[in-house]
Amino acid sequence: MTTTDRPCVFLLFGARGDLAARKLFPGLYRLAAAGRLPTSYAVIGSGRHSPGSDDDFRSEVLDGLRESVDDLDDAVARDLLDRLSFVTSDADDGADLAARVREVEGELGDDVLRLVYLSVPPTAMSGMVAMLGRERLAEGARLVVEKPFGLDLASSAELDRDVHAVFEEDQVFRIDHFLGKEAVQNLLALRFANALFEPAWDRRSIVSVQVDVPETLAMEGRGSFYESTGALRDMVSTHLFQILGAVALEDPGEWTAQAVRRARAAVFDDVRPLDPSRVVLGQYDGYRDEDDVDEESDVETFVALEAWVDNERWRGVPFHLRTGKAMAETRRTVTLRFREPDSTVFGTALAPDELVLELTDEARVQVDLLGKRPGPEMDLAPATMRLDLGEELPDDEPLEAYERLLLDVLDGDHTLFAHADEVRRLWEVCQPVLDDRPDPEPYDQGSWGPPSALRLVDGGWRLGRDGR
Repeated sequence: MTTTDRPCVFLLFGARGDLAARKLFPGLYRLAAAGRLPTSYAVIGSGRHSPGSDDDFRSEVLDGLRESVDDLDDAVARDLLDRLSFVTSDADDGADLAARVREVEGELGDDVLRLVYLSVPPTAMSGMVAMLGRERLAEGARLVVEKPFGLDLASSAELDRDVHAVFEEDQVFRIDHFLGKEAVQNLLALRFANALFEPAWDRRSIVSVQVDVPETLAMEGRGSFYESTGALRDMVSTHLFQILGAVALEDPGEWTAQAVRRARAAVFDDVRPLDPSRVVLGQYDGYRDEDDVDEESDVETFVALEAWVDNERWRGVPFHLRTGKAMAETRRTVTLRFREPDSTVFGTALAPDELVLELTDEARVQVDLLGKRPGPEMDLAPATMRLDLGEELPDDEPLEAYERLLLDVLDGDHTLFAHADEVRRLWEVCQPVLDDRPDPEPYDQGSWGPPSALRLVDGGWRLGRDGR
């Protein structure tokens, strides 16, 4: 990774929002602390509501840094804060913002890179993009777009049209932070760099795949956002299918943006549109009592589904995806469940081997298998092999997903960002559920979801089995 040292202006819409406070400003701070940002840069925050003054904005950002960053370095934080300013704008009026951008770019020097980050709701995206075009802020800029990319197939196509009316595709970076996770990238390294795994990575050896992303958190002040999206749009059409794509990927041949994105698009082309009868939606008890939630809301806070990849490698292997709020644990787990061995030396109906990948910041991998129980008898017992890269490589610090992806935008590297064709195809896959939406079923907070979702998987979900 060779981060540019071109002077840079970060133009951040939604700069007073939750994502900016929890992820973007802490990410910029950590990149600055590690010396990974350009020598000359400035950050201009924008939104409809002013914090009062630049100093008030800096105070808000500092409060967020103190909540999100352990052992905050005051000197690094002060240097970052000194580079911040705020200008109000909206889709109808961006003149003051454009003037500030050009003023700051003039101070930074020649050949300034403009990075525009749209952390705004999908319904506000098109208007903001049009404003960027009118104010000539799109020229030569790199545009980062937060998910969800639209709310269905039709609105996604409309957004795509509006974006391409102002920006070329190679200027656009559709960010899905799951693709920036070290563990998702390690999944690809584990498979393609080790001959131990690749020969068994298909339907001849694997009987099913689970992608499981439960969260213990409930709304945490995001009620209005969830009312407009729900779990399917927020998590499934983006994060979970991107993980499926990483698991199911064919060998791209080389680690380049063009090759990886082509391979990922090919997988999504082979994903069968979802069958609503194999999708379970849920809503946790108490959701309707959350702030900014309709008292009769039928928005889903939980999704479990069965997906199929209709190609030679994966035909007949179900991919089970599950996510939800207010669940028993917070995990990001991929489980590849293997078929029973052909040999009957030790009988039949043996517990299946499972390759389990925990998609934490420091990737952990384990293989659950059977071995001989110590002692005089030839009895089998469950055993586990583990690989913890954090322990194996203690001197290497993993990058948080937003840090990695911000660096990639600075470098102009599209490898870990979704192409317009991927977005379109994933909405085609999900659209049948939006057209024939199952009724959300209630589930208890702190549980593993509605009972019907537990019955969706032959052999059960790994998470929640035996109390794990």
